[in-house]
Amino acid sequence: MVMIPFRFLLATHGEVESPAIQAFLNSKSSIHNLKSVMNAPASTSEISKPFHQPWLGQLASYVVLTVLAFLFIAPILLMVVGSLKPDERVLAEASTLRAFLPQRISFQNYRDVFERVKFGRFFFNSLFINTTIVGLGLIVNSLAGYALARLRWRGRSLVLMMVIALIILPFEAIAVPLFFQLTLLGWRNTYIAQILPFVANAFSIYLFYTFFVDLPKELEEAARIDNANTLQTFIEIIVPLSKPAFATVAILTFLTQWGAFLWPLLITIDEQVRPLPLAIATFQTLPPIQWGDIMSFGVMMVAPVLVVFLVFQKWFVKGVAATGTKG
Repeated sequence: MVMIPFRFLLATHGEVESPAIQAFLNSKSSIHNLKSVMNAPASTSEISKPFHQPWLGQLASYVVLTVLAFLFIAPILLMVVGSLKPDERVLAEASTLRAFLPQRISFQNYRDVFERVKFGRFFFNSLFINTTIVGLGLIVNSLAGYALARLRWRGRSLVLMMVIALIILPFEAIAVPLFFQLTLLGWRNTYIAQILPFVANAFSIYLFYTFFVDLPKELEEAARIDNANTLQTFIEIIVPLSKPAFATVAILTFLTQWGAFLWPLLITIDEQVRPLPLAIATFQTLPPIQWGDIMSFGVMMVAPVLVVFLVFQKWFVKGVAATGTKG
């Protein structure tokens, strides 16, 4: 087959009118450029893009999150609404959507609770026990965590391993021996028996340790140059920088102890020192059984927990982020 030059064919048909073709012919590698043009992929504007609808994924996420949020909020909402209803309607409407929609709001159930039992005494017991545990626990556990994170002493690694091991030990494993020990000491049915066993907490110590271990050491070295001892350095330097850790430990301790049931059941007899979890368990068996009153008791028991969390929410989130990422 005879190959005729491309330039010769165009010359026989007159002048080239297209500037693009003329520039192509003037190049030194015409055939190479032609192959490049033929093999070049089409521009992105010419390729048909798949039809995406990102709003569908966002809508599905919102629907799923809304359903999950409702499932978590539904028990609390049912309890709050039930506490505002007449007693005979609480169970009658429990299986319908009207359980979440009060029609006639009444606070009679709350008045009945105070008339039937000593709710104020139970509330004081729980508040006193929990605030004492939280206050003493912050002091003891923070000092222990600081000693493990910053001080150098013989046996420190062994003690740290024991603290970590105690985290996975359930309280039920030591409840009975602890009960006999405190009974022999004569502390049964007292506040001290409900407070002292929970002041030192392995999980709280480890949370403080993980937070303190990553604080910059230069601040402590500067304090020592100014002749500050270890306790002064801890109080004046470490504590102000550790507010998120203190808030996290305080909230977790308060939430855990506020709902404690097993230990008060074992160690208390008299209702004068009985906390709220044990009190509501007894209250719901008192005749006549009034479900509206039980719901009201539950609302007043849960309210302080929600208030504490809302007050310390900012510090709690910071503390979880700071202590939860450490190895």
